Amino acid sequence: MADSEPNPVPAQVGEKRSCLEDKEESTPSKKLRVENDSKNGGPPEPDEEEEPEGEASDGEGEDGETFADMMKHGLTEVDVGILKYVSDHEGFSGILKERYSDFVVHEINKQGKIVHLDDLSIPAEEEATPEVEEQPIESDVLTEEQKRQLGELQLFKNKESNVSIEVLDDTKEKRTLVHKAIKTQFPGLETKTEEREGRRFIVAYHAAGKKALAEVKAATAPRKHFWPKNRGSFCHFVLYKENKDTMDAINVLSKFLRLRPNMFSYMGTKDKRAITVQEIAVLKITAERLAHLNKCLMNLKLGNFCYKNHPLKLGELQGNHFTVVIRNISGTDEQVNQAMTSLKQTGFINYYGMQRFGTTAVPTHLVGRAILRNDWNEVVDLILKPRPGAEKEFLVRCREEWAKSQDPEAALKKLPNKRCVEGQLLRGLSMYGKKNIVTAFGLIPRNNRLMYIHSYQSKVWNTMVSRRIEAFGLKAVEGDLVLRGTTAHVLSAEEAESHSIHDIVMPLPGFDVIYPTHHVGKGYREMLSADNLDIDNMRHKVKDYSLAGAYRRIIIRPSDVSWEVIQYDDPRISLVHSDYEILEKKPAPVFNTEGKYRALRLEFSLPPSTYATMAIREVLKLDTSIKKQTQLNTAWFN
Repeated sequence: MADSEPNPVPAQVGEKRSCLEDKEESTPSKKLRVENDSKNGGPPEPDEEEEPEGEASDGEGEDGETFADMMKHGLTEVDVGILKYVSDHEGFSGILKERYSDFVVHEINKQGKIVHLDDLSIPAEEEATPEVEEQPIESDVLTEEQKRQLGELQLFKNKESNVSIEVLDDTKEKRTLVHKAIKTQFPGLETKTEEREGRRFIVAYHAAGKKALAEVKAATAPRKHFWPKNRGSFCHFVLYKENKDTMDAINVLSKFLRLRPNMFSYMGTKDKRAITVQEIAVLKITAERLAHLNKCLMNLKLGNFCYKNHPLKLGELQGNHFTVVIRNISGTDEQVNQAMTSLKQTGFINYYGMQRFGTTAVPTHLVGRAILRNDWNEVVDLILKPRPGAEKEFLVRCREEWAKSQDPEAALKKLPNKRCVEGQLLRGLSMYGKKNIVTAFGLIPRNNRLMYIHSYQSKVWNTMVSRRIEAFGLKAVEGDLVLRGTTAHVLSAEEAESHSIHDIVMPLPGFDVIYPTHHVGKGYREMLSADNLDIDNMRHKVKDYSLAGAYRRIIIRPSDVSWEVIQYDDPRISLVHSDYEILEKKPAPVFNTEGKYRALRLEFSLPPSTYATMAIREVLKLDTSIKKQTQLNTAWFN
């Protein structure tokens, strides 16, 4: 569950911001590399629960296997170096994310304010400066029956269908009015004019319909809008979403507004299985057009509109605020208080969370290791070979075909969605041949390719930090690294006396970092050597895969920590009052002091690039892997 980036602490600076370019130094002091720069080999940080595209999916397998069956071959924490705790309280059991509404994330913006959706109104100046094209529309342009048909089409009742409206008074002005009436009153629908047997029809179709999209002429000029000079070019708004990841939400908005997804900007991606609230900016789209979407979007709400002169940039946020419900807890009130007090005062080990490593039987860090070793046949084999555990049926068929024929075109035909990682790799192999794997692999989007090598870096970091905690515990020692401004510095014995564990950083392996001078530092060389990698030569033949490295704090202390134990009777009810429920004036959840079930409701804020699941792991002292959590859930529901 990654979340954001540090503010005063550059060691965790985040999401895809470019790094400083510095020359190597012979002294034990190096310029800091930004942890998430995809150019320089610092892992980019997804926010909570982001998974690699194209890997196994949620829910029940098509052959009826349960999610528990799908996950039985998955990773556990031990597999990725997550071994230690910092507190000595007794752990207790509980179920994380039993419902997606049990995990609520609010972005903390550049000003340090928690972002909330609390206003759906349009800014006042919007009414005084309407877009030129939005002229008054005659109320009698569309009949009630036509409105009913268009409304059904808009609400996805049949998104591959269309509605044809004959233009009886066939003038350009009349046709224009009908086009505008449909697009204004029914956001998400697109229109075109057709002539059939001498009669003209305006055909409305769903912008998301695949067949409808195929019928649209490829090059339609974008409609021009009047934009007042005194209004900021970017409309900023708060996006509230449920059980949908950020890119899915952006793609939905893009289709409804007929925009390219890159017209939107944001400061960080957010969880899928959660309720999340974050700020988004879009270029030259009015608040009125955005507000229209609230009538027809499922699990998405837009509000708090304002105009500014700048977009948003990845990594600009100060962090994220979490409200988490852990259900069916076994701990006593005393155990809970001990655990939460330790989290508040000491913090947790800043491990990379389980979602960093994928959810299938082939972990992403193994693919990353093969890339770094320049073993491209193994890269293809790991991504495409059959694997244990249930997957969607079409992926199983695709892998079986590849194993049988090694024919990329034949395997590609088994995939209905060619945009998954497997599909993109197969398309590359089909275009460039199996002797040009590096070029073929390049068809996978850059961020997805880099995800693999960053996953390998993350496993090394987790393993070395576990070794560091095992060897020296929670105190600074001679040979540890701290940051001084933008450089890493090795502590002497005397300097170690004046530093705490919260100052210590550890490097992600790369060509432009230094390592601790105690024996844990030598462990990096041993681990990479065992993987047939040379720690002194982290530059790759392909520039994209050269790793500069970065520094990351080993202990994070959350801020704004609070908690309460609640009791309830109905396991189906939400235990958090969401922003949208508050806006809709829905009553807050009521807890029964004599309730049948107990849950821990906790809140805390984290800097970017840190994982909330790792904080929760420290509280429960339970394995947070999907494999273990699914076993808990299955036992609980049975």
